[in-house]
Amino acid sequence: MLPIIHFSGETILGLRASLWKDDLSRLELKPPLSVSSHTPLRVTLETMQKAGTGHILVCDDGKLVGIFTERDLVKRVLPSGVSLDEPVAGCMTTRPTTIRRSDSVGWAIRTMHDGHYRHMPVVDDDGRPIGVLSVKHIVHYLVEHFPSAVYNLPPEPGQVGGTREGA
Repeated sequence: MLPIIHFSGETILGLRASLWKDDLSRLELKPPLSVSSHTPLRVTLETMQKAGTGHILVCDDGKLVGIFTERDLVKRVLPSGVSLDEPVAGCMTTRPTTIRRSDSVGWAIRTMHDGHYRHMPVVDDDGRPIGVLSVKHIVHYLVEHFPSAVYNLPPEPGQVGGTREGA
């Protein structure tokens, strides 16, 4: 289920229609960063750090076999004391949920919400990764399509400003 956002009636109807009409081809996804399943964790982490990203796809022969994220590092690597010389295959999330470029933005949001995903691989019809959808992409989509509604939201619903800062 999509989160409840309080906009004006007209805005929410336009948002709902756009979410289910617009597909992911409207979003600018970067080419995916990837390593093979045999890549040592140390090299995987260095690759992620150099790219400034919190995720990396794991591909063998061009096919997606997993995803490794900061969450995997915190939950699987650090607590168990796995050597950073071990291959990423032992710590990655295998068979990650994927989405296609032709799927709607609404479907992507629902899938990410239901699975508690912050990053989701986007694949072509042959299962080859073509990008990674992130929560950041969704936020940019919302801001692009509904700037006044997004920019005018108070930091907390129901919050009313008292006095101006610096006044």
